[in-house]
Amino acid sequence: MADPLVEVRDIWIEGRADETWMPIINGVSMTLDKGEVLGLIGESGAGKSTLGLAAIGFVRDGVRIKSGSVFFDGIDLTAASAREKRDLLGKRIAYVAQSAAASFNPAHKLIDQHVEAPVNHGVAGRADSVSDGIELYRRLRLPNPEEIGFRYPHQVSGGQLQRAMTAMAMSCRPDLIIFDEPTTALDVTTQIEVLSAIRDIVEQFDTAAIYITHDLAVVAQMADRIKVLLKGDEVEESDTRSMLADPKQDYTKSLWAVRSFQRPVKLQAPSDAVPVVCVQGVTAGYGDISVLNDVSFDIHEGRTVAVVGESGSGKSTAARCITGLLAPQIGHVAFNGEALPLDYRKRTKIQLRQAQMIYQMADTALNPRKPVGEIIGRPVEFYMGLRGARKRERVRELLSEIELEPDQFIDRLPSELSGGQKQRIGIARALAAEPRFIICDEVTSALDQLVAEGILKLLARLQDEHSLSYMFITHDLATVRAIADEVVVMKDGRVVEQGPKDDMFTPPHHPYTDLLLSSVPEMDPDWLSELLKQRGVDNIGDAAVDRM
Repeated sequence: MADPLVEVRDIWIEGRADETWMPIINGVSMTLDKGEVLGLIGESGAGKSTLGLAAIGFVRDGVRIKSGSVFFDGIDLTAASAREKRDLLGKRIAYVAQSAAASFNPAHKLIDQHVEAPVNHGVAGRADSVSDGIELYRRLRLPNPEEIGFRYPHQVSGGQLQRAMTAMAMSCRPDLIIFDEPTTALDVTTQIEVLSAIRDIVEQFDTAAIYITHDLAVVAQMADRIKVLLKGDEVEESDTRSMLADPKQDYTKSLWAVRSFQRPVKLQAPSDAVPVVCVQGVTAGYGDISVLNDVSFDIHEGRTVAVVGESGSGKSTAARCITGLLAPQIGHVAFNGEALPLDYRKRTKIQLRQAQMIYQMADTALNPRKPVGEIIGRPVEFYMGLRGARKRERVRELLSEIELEPDQFIDRLPSELSGGQKQRIGIARALAAEPRFIICDEVTSALDQLVAEGILKLLARLQDEHSLSYMFITHDLATVRAIADEVVVMKDGRVVEQGPKDDMFTPPHHPYTDLLLSSVPEMDPDWLSELLKQRGVDNIGDAAVDRM
């Protein structure tokens, strides 16, 4: 048999905490053949991303490989020079990060960043690389593929940016791609297209891939084998079908369990009740580009309204209009029956503090140079006027509310926190203003199932304790089932359907709602192939791998 493309032998990895080196990966080994996909799964902090990066000979700052070896096509990456690694990275080895927003250079257009690898590695000239990039954009179903590459990262949605990064990784047709949670920011219909394109490039070019994810239904579609990690240790590994049918270890079985949390739906508000937030006839856009068209919905006290739809449907733009970050061209936003100034700069401090946001990517939402106490303390001081010891005591109270021990976390930096802990800090920062209404923008999409369930339970408890109203922007319909009272479905900037959650999940549906519901991945390795057949599609991403 041929030697494996990737061979990791008894790798031990440590991370520096103050002056002490702490274990991250404990003697894990793995192999990967050409054209094979290995799925790495486990909860937050399991070591998935660290192991995936180590497989290409890379460790982050403050992390070191203590012992073991990593071979790529016979090259020992732990002993290779920086020059040897540079010749491989981007050309034969590619990486797709979880947060495209934090990975793209905001000062350069997408296409300029796309062509950098093929041009610098001599794979193709700029003109051919641009043409190939446009074709990849088209096959990954990005809108206006001939034009979108000439935008800056901030001018496209998060889901579009993630697809652009996937196209960039494909630009040199590498032998190995590390996919680090590449679909967490994508809606379910876009996710199908991207997963299909990823699978096609692996099959047609015999490309190997390591697929890191917390979404078990997704890994079931992508991986030939699955390795389960827990706190740096290997729990078990087997082929995908065997792992799904008969996991051996209790920890793996717990991951396989369906998310159990589902809060009871609350009684509908009386017909004459004044909503906390009323969006009425809002039309808005950016420059000459129209994004929202006559959008209306209400959010009542103590209730959660989930706003769902594909990337680019207008969900986040609606949130920007509510917060005053984007002034509608037509329509208005009212709070407790009182119309709000359309521009946040014209709102009073009381009006500003009543509506807060919890952001999708805590990594980019928290100032990396400020400790937790200052991050939470800033709105405490700005909105509540507390300073000194009184401010610090209020921060400690907020940390306790989000179930983090104040003494352990108040002086930590965001880099010292797990993904779930960072998201809890984002929740505490929103609570610090003592609002009545909070916009939760994809707050669980980057979290594993166990951590996400904890965040949802926390949000539900806080809602009950503080009579909060939530607008929950999400593409995860499992989250909608778990926490929503009402659902608003958006497509192309319009509300196509809205109503109580139970009605929305009971047929008959609007055709677009039916499309969303049928696109939720299932724990069946054949689910994606069967879905594509039902929709009359062989391979959505076929042409994405044709070299121009």
